[in-house]
Parts: sequence; structure tokens; C-alpha cells
Amino acid sequence: MMALSIQNSLPKSPKDVLSSIFGYDTFRGEQEQIINDLISGNSCGVLMPTGSGKSLCYQIPSICMEGTGVIVSPLIALMNDQVIALREAGVKAAAIHSGLEYSELQTTFDALRNGELDLVYVAPERLVNDSFLDILDDIKISLFAIDEAHCISQWGHDFRPEYRQVSLLRTRYPNTPCIAVTATADTATRKDIVERLSLPKLYVAGFDRPNITYYVAIKDNPRSQLLKFLKARNDGDSGIVYCLSRKKVEETASWLTQQGYNALPYHARLDTKVRANNQQRFIKEEGMIIVATVAFGMGIDKPDVRFVAHLDLPKNIEAYYQETGRAGRDGLSSVAWMVYGLQDLALQRQMIEGSDAPEEQKRIQRQKLTAFLGYCESATCRRKVLLNYFDDDGESCGNCDTCLHPPATFDGSVAAQKLLSCVLRTGQIYGSGYVIDVLLGKNNERIERQGHKSLSTFGIGTEHSSKEWQSLIRQLVARGFLYVDMDSHGAIKITKEGVGFLNAKPSLQMRLDPKTIGGGSSQSSAKTDPALMLENGSDKELFVKLKALRMNISKENNVPPYVVFHDKTLVEMVIHKPLTLNAMNDIPGVGQSKLDKYGQIFLDILQG
Repeated sequence: MMALSIQNSLPKSPKDVLSSIFGYDTFRGEQEQIINDLISGNSCGVLMPTGSGKSLCYQIPSICMEGTGVIVSPLIALMNDQVIALREAGVKAAAIHSGLEYSELQTTFDALRNGELDLVYVAPERLVNDSFLDILDDIKISLFAIDEAHCISQWGHDFRPEYRQVSLLRTRYPNTPCIAVTATADTATRKDIVERLSLPKLYVAGFDRPNITYYVAIKDNPRSQLLKFLKARNDGDSGIVYCLSRKKVEETASWLTQQGYNALPYHARLDTKVRANNQQRFIKEEGMIIVATVAFGMGIDKPDVRFVAHLDLPKNIEAYYQETGRAGRDGLSSVAWMVYGLQDLALQRQMIEGSDAPEEQKRIQRQKLTAFLGYCESATCRRKVLLNYFDDDGESCGNCDTCLHPPATFDGSVAAQKLLSCVLRTGQIYGSGYVIDVLLGKNNERIERQGHKSLSTFGIGTEHSSKEWQSLIRQLVARGFLYVDMDSHGAIKITKEGVGFLNAKPSLQMRLDPKTIGGGSSQSSAKTDPALMLENGSDKELFVKLKALRMNISKENNVPPYVVFHDKTLVEMVIHKPLTLNAMNDIPGVGQSKLDKYGQIFLDILQG
């Protein structure tokens, strides 16, 4: 960690701090109202999408107010990233965690006791330690901020029991304002956060990430699909590929390396030094792909991740939303791409049933998994389905696969009746492949042996292909008519709702999947290079020169390139071509500290 940077004089009004330190002229959405609430001594919860400026909601009042802002953060990497970025902007910030040397810890503790910090980041376990609370009792605290607040709720997708303890802050320091921030919380999780932290107000800024394009496809040789998707990207794109197992992470990273990509694995069982090195390379280098389990991501503040790809189904919509939300934090065009199959659903269901969670929590998890499958199988706008899940309004976006390439639909009532009847007549003990073979009238030894050639459902489904029947099975699972029973070796079984459908036989609209599904189709070839915002070749060349300068500075200072300037800021420099330091100061994302450090050398490039 760098030595503490102490700046003697900082502007104290929120707008001055926004402009001079962070380099922006105007607040977004309800940022200003939230900040003023905290400065007035009020507490609140804040629900904002990733990349919308949640951190500023507690960083700015911490700088403006007397005392130190205490920020509860779940991961060391997240603390370090934020502290580095704040110090680069001239803010007095530090982190306290187990990764620091003893001397660094003592320096930070001394600065905290002496009132020399605007913000200090701590883990929840450290926060509730008696010795640390004794220090807090003796200093002036401006506010408490609970980052990733969904971790406090057992209904959240990433519940952490240690987060529950932070509620003692509200009783031990009742007059200190508290802000809880998250990007991902459904209605039940929001309610839990507000109640556990006794928050009088909740700001909900919406969930839409309009810069992200969503694509979902059925698994059909997933490696080939991933390769086609990557070949449609820009060579310099950084991205994350999520896999369910550690083995698959390592195999996929190795395979991508063989295909010529800069790919690194990341999972909890990797050697600590290897894992940390891979994470740092992803943060500090450009064009890197990290292949990871869900152990990777929450602590990553990298704004220029241009794509997030899922080779396996996440456990629910909240997890998917948060993981895909790691793309495009800078607001520039990015892609969320996923392939999945019925086996993914079965594995997730098996993980739920095999967990030690209480039955009530398992019930919630099942419901969330079914809702997520409904998103995957939707024939309507994906963004609209996502937003509706979080009780947010949304119109069809025109920027997802189902909007760009609407799937065909048909009245699937008869097909559903045939399928459900076949499941019943074969005894509800077989997997999808066997049931489909019966529907298609396959003359194989297993069907002959079981005597199922004599069933009334044998051969009655030849109007659909095997892949189409697989799609119809997934859709009926998504609608709650069927479920996959892993305790019975993946047998598909009928639910009460499925029996009810068979009795009532209502009309049922279902989707027809495309005949060919792959990552290389036109639906996934959208380019995401920031330079595409620039109109002519000379501007694009200038952008490349600025990126090269930024990379040199980042290496010299051992900080990620985005800590120097975001891509979006470099694009603005190219568009406006400032010729003086005063003009450079008007570029969004510059700020006084960075202007003093880097303004002239960037001007030299811009002036040619």
C-alpha cells in the first residue's frame, strides 16, 4: 500500500468536492439529495445500479463532514481498489484489513486516532471487534457506510452471517448517520436491510443498465459458442468468463490460452499468491480475460470490463444481475452473454437440496431459480423481464437478443399435453432424453425392453425435433409444470400445476428456438470498443496514444490504468481536444489532483 496522502485543505461543499476532486460538474439522479441527507444527520438505504455512482454518496459527505467516514466493505480487493483511487484523487483514505503489514496497520491506526483520515475501510469482522470499537468510541465519526448491503439479508443472493453484526452500529452510535448501499436487492431483501439497520428512508434509483446488451443461448458445444462470441469482440476487450466448478475454470482458462487469448483462472482453491497475482494482472493490464467461479468479482472495481460471459447458469436473477453488472461500469457499451441447458438447472436444484439451509430458505431459492429460468426462456424483452423482477418499470429495450431477433411463438397447448402425458405414462422415472425418444418413436433396445412401444404417446411427437422438445421441456419447467428430480437421477416429474394444466388444457403460447444457436451469429457481434465513439481515423489514433500514455503512468505508479483516467475520460479529451490546463479541468473525470499530476503530459499529446 502507498504511504498515506494527507491534503491539508479540501473544499467542503458537495458540489466543490464533486468538481475539484472527482472531476464532474453535475450530480446524477438522487445523489445530491442523498448526500445532503447524510450531511444533515439522516440515515438511509440506497439502491442504485452498478456504475451509477453509489460510492460517491458516502465518499463525498465523508470528505465534507467533520470526522472520519467508516466504510464497511466485504473484500480486501474492493477496499484496496477504492483507497488507491481516492488517494490518487487527493483524498485522505486508508483501509484496515488482514493483508497489511503490522507497520502499515499501526500507521493507519495512528492516523485514525489523530483524525487525519476522511475515510477508513474495514471488514465487518474487524468492525465489531471490541478493540476496534474502543477506537471508534474515542474519535469523531462522520458517518457509517455499509457497502454491498444485500450481504446483511438471508434473502439476499450473497448472505454473509458476519454482516448481521453491523446492526450494532445503529444502537451503539445512534446519532451517527448510516447509509447502506447495494446494486442488487429484490423486495424481500430491501425490506430486510431497512429493518435490520433501522433505516428511515430507502432511495431506489432503478436497475436498468442501458449500456449492457443481453444475450442468452442454449448450450450447443459451449466452447465453440464462446470462441465465436470472443472472435466477434475487439482484440483489446477485457472480460470475465464465469464457470460453476473450479475444474471447469482451469480447463477453460487453459483452452482459451491455447486459442491465443490472455486468459487466467481464478477460484477460491488457487494458491493465494497465484490468485492475487491473476487478479492484479486482470486489473492492471488491458485485454485480459479472467475465467472464474463466483468467488471473483465483488471486489473488482474495474470500469472497462467490456463483456461478462456465463458458461453455466447462475443460481438466480440477483446473482446474474450482479455478475453481469461487472461489465460496463464506465457507462460504455458492453455485453452480457450466457449459454445454458437443462442440466444446469438440475445442478443448481441439486445444490439447493443438498445445502444445510433451512427449508424456508430452500423454498425461496427454488422460487428464485424458477424465476431465473423464466428469464432465460422468455420470448419477450430480457431487460423488461429483469426490471420487472426487481419491481422496476421497463419498456422493450431494442438492445437484447429477443428484441433484436424476436423468437417465433406458437400455441403449444397440444405439444405440452403430449409431453406431460408421456412423462406420466412412462412413470416419471426417466430423464428428458428418454421421454423425447418415446415421443419421437425411436426403435431402440431400452424402449423395447421397457415395453413403451405400446404406449399411446409412442411416436406422437414427430412434428418437433429433439432440440425443439428439449426447449419445450425447459419452458414447462420454467412455467412450473415440470421439475427435474436429481434424487431420481435427473428424472423429469409433473407438478400439481402440470396436472392442473392437463385437466384444463388452456391455450399456451410457447417459443420456438432458432434452428442454429451460436455465439458467432449477428446477435452477438455488437462491437464495444470505446474508440467507436470517435468519428475519424486521426481521433482513433489519438485515443490509442492517450491509452499508451496512461498505461505507462499506471506502470510507473503501480496503479490500474483506470485509476489514472477512465476510457470515457480519454474519449472526452479526444472529442474536445483541450489546449490549456483550464480547459482540461473541464473534462469529466479529471479533477484538480489529477490535473496537477497528469494534465500537462496529456496536453502535450493532445497538442501533437
